Amino acid sequence: MIKRRTVLGLIATALAPFNAKAAFTGSDYLKDDIKAGKLPDVAERLPRNPRVVNLAAKNRKPGRHGGVVRMLIGGQRDIRLMPINSYSRLVGYDEHLNLQADILESFASEGDRVFTFTLRQGHKWSDGSPLTTEDFRYSWDDVMNNKELHRGGIPVDLRVNGKGPSFEVIDERTVRYIWDEPNPDFLAQLAKPSPLVIYMPSTYLKQFHPRYQNQDTIAELLKKYKAQDWTDLHQRMSRTVRPENPALPTLDPWYNSTKPPAGQFVFLRNPYFHRVDENGLQLPYIDKMVLNISSPDLIGAKAGSGDSDLQFANVDFTDYTFLKAAEKRFPMKVDLWKRTQGSRVALVPNLNCKDDGWRALFQDVRVRRALSLAIDRQEINKAVFFGLAHEAGNSILPDSPLFKREYEQAWASHDIDMANRLLDEAGLTKRNEDGVRLLPDGRPAKIIIESAGESTFESDVLELITDHWSKIGIAIFTRVSQREIFRKRVIGGETLMCVWMGLDNGVPTAEMSPNELAPTFDDQMQWPVWGLHYLSGGRDGHPPDLPEAIRLLELMKQWKTAGTHDEREAIWHSMLTIFTQSVFTIGIINQALQPVVYSTKLRNIPEKALFGYDPTSFLGVYMPDTFWYEEDHV
Repeated sequence: MIKRRTVLGLIATALAPFNAKAAFTGSDYLKDDIKAGKLPDVAERLPRNPRVVNLAAKNRKPGRHGGVVRMLIGGQRDIRLMPINSYSRLVGYDEHLNLQADILESFASEGDRVFTFTLRQGHKWSDGSPLTTEDFRYSWDDVMNNKELHRGGIPVDLRVNGKGPSFEVIDERTVRYIWDEPNPDFLAQLAKPSPLVIYMPSTYLKQFHPRYQNQDTIAELLKKYKAQDWTDLHQRMSRTVRPENPALPTLDPWYNSTKPPAGQFVFLRNPYFHRVDENGLQLPYIDKMVLNISSPDLIGAKAGSGDSDLQFANVDFTDYTFLKAAEKRFPMKVDLWKRTQGSRVALVPNLNCKDDGWRALFQDVRVRRALSLAIDRQEINKAVFFGLAHEAGNSILPDSPLFKREYEQAWASHDIDMANRLLDEAGLTKRNEDGVRLLPDGRPAKIIIESAGESTFESDVLELITDHWSKIGIAIFTRVSQREIFRKRVIGGETLMCVWMGLDNGVPTAEMSPNELAPTFDDQMQWPVWGLHYLSGGRDGHPPDLPEAIRLLELMKQWKTAGTHDEREAIWHSMLTIFTQSVFTIGIINQALQPVVYSTKLRNIPEKALFGYDPTSFLGVYMPDTFWYEEDHV
């Protein structure tokens, strides 16, 4: 069970500094650059008060420097895994999902309205430029409040009831954000896998901004980088989600040294990384992370052939038997972590689809409940997941302090008779000669379920559901398309239903935002148009017209201004009740297992852990910068 973070009026985190800089030890990997005068000694590269990671207190072993970790990725876009796994954040979660200072030396919150952040003295970006409050001011004044870069104004995540904070620079190490009402989601947004960006490497980025650069030079840069205008150039050169610009300074433990396109991306240790272990060794322990591009379909086989030192991307439970057998042939180990999604695989009816007939049916809760009740989850679990997953709807896991069995089991039993009665009550009483129900306009009830085709077991699951739904007079067909096309079709209302995953965060605490339960994003496939309306501040899409969805939005907005833990917890439970009883998404199984493959020489990798994008950032909360080789490995 995840520990619940105690919410205080004042939260502050700071770590005691070492008594002497002589205690610090750097990697020999950088000794030639130090000798050549390209880098200062490690004591001059670290902040005066670095973050000290006490590994012994985490039941792990302090390590040693050196080595290369090879990983396989399915395409260039997957280099985005590095900043997620590296998990260097202003504030971040530990493995128990408690917030702690990381890049910040300390943070304080007063009533979830006033947030004061203090930086570590002498902290530097990977290029050696100083990290100061100027980087926060630049992000606030010159990026977020620049109408050319942010036409809609500051990000929605910084607004409470439509109003943003005031921003103050106290000194070169201290900034403050003040809202008129509580903003309990602010710290959690900074700790996300793809965090809210409130600071940027201003020393580097000012060369692309017309406020600091003359027009002639910007014109030359536009030509050099083949950019349309300065905003396109600035956005491209500052992108951190996919670190494709090797020149962009970072605070992560490794930085990308490879300019795309390439078949291999080499991430090198950040000489100025701000963490050390209890023995004074600067982290990360590993010198290089090498990401080799391979066909996604071959990654499981290659990982089981010793071509990867650390692998979780593009391997799934279907690969487990093969990978486990490979332990006998190669110096590798395979562990199973618990996936944190609300459902490993879910069917998502598009309540915003353009088809008037199906849209009306999908917005009828009786239809959604019937489709859920018709699924034999036990058969799917046994046939596809060897009975090792958990049969449930799309809801939170027992690892969350908010868990209630009634949420996961809402309309998730197997009851064909009730499913047929609900469809009859919804007006689908007529059938054709094949037993397929007829829609009110006379068309047969045939649903095309669309997929991005990225999970090998999806076709097996859909084959079983085809049989299940035939018993209630619903016929289904499948269509596979590339992910970008797939997403565009969903947002455009072209899809009736898709197969995807459930809630990203199946292990929330009351202090984490419940925005996944309400229409707040355009990539929520059950209501993308409603989500776009919220995300755009009302400029695009249209607001929900379904009472339950409207109520979820109201509750989510109430959570954002709730002043106490008890208020936030009560709102979470209200939203979970509505979300699960309404069956907006049809979950099938959760608590599925994820293979994590790694070299037997690597240390500090947990044998059992939670695995997911949000909130654990895949490997992030387990700190890959503390992984190390017990033997020499090049």
